[in-house]
This record gives sequence, C-alpha cells and structure tokens, in this order.
Amino acid sequence: MAETKRYISKEELKTHSRDGDLWISIQGKVYNVSDWAKVHPGGSAPLLSLAGQDATDAFVAYHPGVLWSRLDDFFTGFHLEDYAVSEASRDYRRLVYEFTKMGLFEKKGHGVFVTLCAMAVMFSACIYGVLGSDNTWVHLASGALMGLFWIQSGWIGHDSGHYQVMMNRRLNRFVQVLSGNCLAGISIAWWKWNHNAHHIACNSLDFDPDLQHMPVFAVSSKLFSSLTSYFYERKMNFDCVARFLVSYQHWTFYPVMCVARLNLFAQSWSLLLSKRRVRYRAQEILGLLVFWIWYPLLVSCLPNWWERVMFVVLSFSFTGIQHVQFCLNHFSSSVYVGPPSGNDWFEKQTHGSLDISCSSWMDWFHGGLQFQIEHHLFPRLPRNQLRNVSPFVQELCKKHNLPYDCASFWKANVLTLATLRTAALQARDLANPIPKNLVWEAVNTHG
Repeated sequence: MAETKRYISKEELKTHSRDGDLWISIQGKVYNVSDWAKVHPGGSAPLLSLAGQDATDAFVAYHPGVLWSRLDDFFTGFHLEDYAVSEASRDYRRLVYEFTKMGLFEKKGHGVFVTLCAMAVMFSACIYGVLGSDNTWVHLASGALMGLFWIQSGWIGHDSGHYQVMMNRRLNRFVQVLSGNCLAGISIAWWKWNHNAHHIACNSLDFDPDLQHMPVFAVSSKLFSSLTSYFYERKMNFDCVARFLVSYQHWTFYPVMCVARLNLFAQSWSLLLSKRRVRYRAQEILGLLVFWIWYPLLVSCLPNWWERVMFVVLSFSFTGIQHVQFCLNHFSSSVYVGPPSGNDWFEKQTHGSLDISCSSWMDWFHGGLQFQIEHHLFPRLPRNQLRNVSPFVQELCKKHNLPYDCASFWKANVLTLATLRTAALQARDLANPIPKNLVWEAVNTHG
C-alpha cells in the first residue's frame, strides 16, 4: 500500500525559521537544516535568510544537480501544503536545466588562464618597477599597476568562490587563498560569508550587507529609521554623525571608494579573529600574514617616504575602481526592507540589479559583472558564458514583465550619484527642521 503523504502548512513552516530550528522547502518537500546550517559551505546567513519558506529557486541557482540526492538526509517526512510554482519560477528553472544540458556551467573557456598569466605579468612588472628602477615616475606607475593587479585578482577570487575555476577543488582552493588572502590581503572566507548573503538577499536594506554602509552611505531614506542589520547583528543607528556624513555622501562617494579597501582589510581580520566558525581559519590567517609581509616590504624598498605614500595611495585609488563597479550594480536599483522571499526570488534578483552595457573587448575590465542580472540569476555560470545567455534572460524578463535595467558605465555612475544625492538631501531635511524658504532652497539644492 502506498505511503500516505504528511503535509504542513506554510504558516507552520514559518515557525521553524530561527537558528537551531531551521526548516526550508524545496520543490514541496520540507527539510530540517538546523544542524547543517552550522557547517554549510556557503555560511548560515543564506539559510537563515530563507528560513521557514520555500527556497527552491535559490537552491537551483547555487547547487549543481549532483547535490540533489543529498537532500534526502534532511527530509522531515513532510510536504508543503498547497505548494505552487509561479510561471516566472517555472521558466527560470527550465532555463537552468537547458543551460545544464548545454554544458554551459562547465565550459569555462581560457579566461582564467589568460587572467592568471596577465596577473603574473602585472605583478612582476610592479616588483621590477620598484626594485629595478630609480625613476620616480616608474615607481608611481608601479603603484597604479598594483591597483589594477588587485582588480584582476578580485575577479579571479570572485569567480573561484562561485564555481570551480580550476581542475579540482584543492587547486581551486589554492587559487582562492592566493588571489584573495596572499596577494590582495582580503580573506576569501570573509568574502564568501558576505557575498553569499548579498546574493540571497539582494538589495534588502536589513539583510544585504552590501547596502549596509551606515554611517558613511545610505542608498535610501528607509535606512533613516535605524534598521537592524541581520547580517552584522547590530543596529544601524542614524544619529547626528550619520546624518552629517550621509548629507554629503554624493560628494564623498569617490574619495571613500579610493580607501574602501581599508574596510575590507578590517572586515577580514574581524571575522578571522572572532568566535564565529570559520573553515580553514589557520590557512586564512596565514594567507593574510603573507600579504602583510610582502606588501609593506615592497613599499619599504622605495627610496623615500613621499614615494612610499604615493605608491600606497595610487595602489588603493586605482583598485577603488572595482569598489565603484560593485556599487554601480545595485545602489540605484530597487530596495526593500525585510527578508528575501523564496516565492519571488527571481523577481527580486532582476529588480535589485543593474547591467552595464559595454563592448565585448571590455569584459576583462568588468570581470563579467557587467552582466549583473545574469550573474545573480546564474551565479555558477562562468563569466565567459554570461554574454551568451543575456538574450535568454532579456526574453524571460520581457515575457514576465520584469525589469531588465541596463546602462552605460557613465550613465550608471550618474544614476548612482543621483540615488546618493536624493538620500543626502532627505537627510539634510531631517537634520534641518527649520521651515523651508527661498534661503533654505538656495543653500540645500546646489549639491
């Protein structure tokens, strides 16, 4: 006799949505991942963000088909009552299946090899420029080249964190630590912890860490309510200091991007020295120590303090281009408050992302992330395939009346600054309760 299925309601599933009692639904089957969340390779944040609801689309996006069989270990025996799939999600899953059949997730091309070779040349040129030349301009050019080298290192680290760029996992891990920890001074463990949460909760003001830059930046006046960051587990206070800094954020945006790397250094050490569970902690720390040995040593080889300072400033400023690129993809897009919803995961990714239009020869500059919508929908897809799948994504967005926002690099900068300026003027308004008059307008609308 066939076994009778047991069902639970969506309301009951929602009661299992906290750390230690974490259930999710995938294709109508309910799984208890409470213990798995502690050792989940992608961190616990993505699971906690989707706890107590259907997470099928996110699971499809992040996991290859070979992992589906492992779900049986977590099956509760329950099925979700009234489980239904939207037409958009159905088409999205079908597209993932078609890309898998075509082998697109495995066809990585020669981009990784070319990038690694280019990085080796750039790094060698930097070393030679500092040690093999007495010319000040060569030293300064080496500092700028170091910043460009870090950008390419960042793209490789990003790709290796999303999918296996090398032949096996061990070699992939080596590339992660080399490109992130050793060469750039940024912990790959911190990046994966942060970046996975960003992907799942794209543009949620209280769940997406990539929008939580208070007190320096606020992309929406909704942040003025002093929201709680569920990622950092702290309140983002909108106090007098935040009001002042946010009021001028459209002016300080690019200067801050020039030194944004300092925040990544601090975040990396903060995680590795915390009590949080970190895989390969010793390896991660050792990799950072390698960076903090070779980089200061290289700088110290310059002949005087002026050149040393300029070398550091230029290397940080040029890699600031990458920090700007990250912001362009999301700052001017739609935002919301609250956890992501598994039922409209596909819709949230398209609403919260902006593509950058450019010629194919500029793909190296953007690291593939100019196709931000495609990347968010198919994070495991190698960057050389993103341009190829773009027409399919555009067609799907058109079919379901979803936005497919795309702008030139210049226009994306304009949109980002406009978003920051709007929030800045709103912050000034809160900080100045004086009735608006012609004098107030003259002073406060020039920015």
